[in-house]
Amino acid sequence: MADGALSRKAYLSRNEGNYDATIELFGQKFEKVDDLRYGTNPHQTAAFYRPLDMATPVGSLKILKTGKSGLSQTNLEDISYALNICKYFDRPACACMKHVNPSGAAVQASREPVKAVYLKAHSADPRAAFGCVAGFNCQVDAETAEAIMSTFVECVVAPEVTDDALAVFADYDRFKRNKHIRIVQCGNLAELPKYVGDAGAPTLKVLHDGSLVIADPLLTNLRSVADLGPATASSKALGEVTSTVQPTSQQLDDLLTAWYINLNVRSNGVVIVKNSGALAVGTGEQDRVGAVEQAIWKVKEKYEGLDTIAGSVMASDGFFPFYDAVEIAADAGVSAFLSPVGSIKDAEVIKRANELGVAICHAPERIFSHH
Repeated sequence: MADGALSRKAYLSRNEGNYDATIELFGQKFEKVDDLRYGTNPHQTAAFYRPLDMATPVGSLKILKTGKSGLSQTNLEDISYALNICKYFDRPACACMKHVNPSGAAVQASREPVKAVYLKAHSADPRAAFGCVAGFNCQVDAETAEAIMSTFVECVVAPEVTDDALAVFADYDRFKRNKHIRIVQCGNLAELPKYVGDAGAPTLKVLHDGSLVIADPLLTNLRSVADLGPATASSKALGEVTSTVQPTSQQLDDLLTAWYINLNVRSNGVVIVKNSGALAVGTGEQDRVGAVEQAIWKVKEKYEGLDTIAGSVMASDGFFPFYDAVEIAADAGVSAFLSPVGSIKDAEVIKRANELGVAICHAPERIFSHH
């Protein structure tokens, strides 16, 4: 080892315990839950804190089964974002998070079992879901545990895990590659804020010189499909233009599902959903067309064709500045869109959507996430 170099084990040992047991920020006291395995990377130390005298569905996590070592910062972030998707649904839901982005997510359609919901979420992008955190808003049973253990998953988080499921997760003889899977129980997801106006903790962004940006949490005004009306806009050239294509009831439900998933996608982001499950997530692109092209490419790679995308819907976290992204997605088979209002070319986009025979709805807010 070169002079001055430090092994990971020695580095963590040197820094362990350097975080105070309690801290105070802006008048709120926090208690340390634990020193973390590491921060974002192994050479970064980290500690996990939760606020005192507050309901903390994430901060009060209970470890039901540990792995080779404890949780990392990225594990906790993935847990938080997975639950932040699942919290919006009254029926069973699952989100697979990888590097703080959903590789896939799904909610129950009809009366399908939780196992089927998990498989829909995982199959949206099985390559990206390798080593993911799988989050649930419902009980995880033995059948679902069997499906999880047939893939490689780093962590499972849910409000409840049955004893039979825990026995499956601990069956090292059958599932050697998942020997170190971590099983975590969260608190009541109903305590998490969902809609604009709900009380929620502010978000903090630490800049590289230690400066802070404090902001309201990212919540939404869209509470149900009743909030999804046809897009309307006007321009001097076109006058008032309204979307003339009515989405089906399933497509409306899928649009809302795509929107709730997209709240937790790194911008620029789009989410394609069909039959209550994500087909693909386009994320982290600097341009919106790129995000759409990325999502369509993922579907094409997965299914070796685009037949599956026919009749699907797409939610965009920002408005469409031009109609090119809508053209590309409609050509691939997307039938309905949900995007924020606000482009100076909204009327042109709606007019083109009408010509293409696809529905478009507007949301009252942008949902950029720059986590």
